Formats: sequence, structure tokens, C-alpha cells
Amino acid sequence: VQLQASGGGLVQAGDYLTLLCAASGLTFSRHMIAWFRQVAGKEREFVAANVDNDGRTYYGYSVKGRFIITRDNPGNTAALQMNSLEPEDTAVYYCAAGRRDYHKIPTSPRAYEYWGQGTLVTVSS
Repeated sequence: VQLQASGGGLVQAGDYLTLLCAASGLTFSRHMIAWFRQVAGKEREFVAANVDNDGRTYYGYSVKGRFIITRDNPGNTAALQMNSLEPEDTAVYYCAAGRRDYHKIPTSPRAYEYWGQGTLVTVSS
């Protein structure tokens, strides 16, 4: 299984950016998909999750209303549309996939077995 995250970069506050996650080696439609982010020296923070094919989603408190997670099952890809970016959004962003299990907590990193390598997003003020 491989997850490849891309789309990070340097933007200004107020700008938007779209991250992409391309998956291979798994049946995308059977997995929950999520984005987490991490700043050096801090714990990995939940950003967003899309847990099933009906589009059920979860968002972290700090990004709710600004970020949108989507998935394309046939294409084995997921995206994170990030709007109204703030300097506090600066982090390495990771995409993750986990076998769907309704006993799992979608906002917990432990729900996800597979992780991408991360893509850096830097938001300047």
C-alpha cells in the first residue's frame, strides 16, 4: 500500500491550496480517508476525515468551515481543499487510510493503518 501526498507549498494568509492524496495497493472505497498535520515538537493533529461512500465527514475544530475533504473512489484519490489559510495552518500534512470499522474513532491517528510521506504547507502572514 502506498499513499502519496502532494500539493503543499508556500502561500500567503488568506490564500487557498488543494492537497492531493493518491493511493495504490488498496481498495479505496473500503477505507476511511483522513488528513492530519504536524508541527515540529507537537503531536499530530486531526484535520479532516471522509469515512464512507455516503460522504460522511469530520473536521477538526480549527479548520471547520474553511477546509473541505473529498474522495474519488474510482480514481483512488482524496483531496483537501484549504481556504482562508492562516499562519497557524503551517504544518506538514499527512494523508492516511484505514480499513473502515465503525468501532474506530475517525479523528484518532490509531484508526489509520496507512500513511503518506507528508507535504509541507507554509502560510506566511
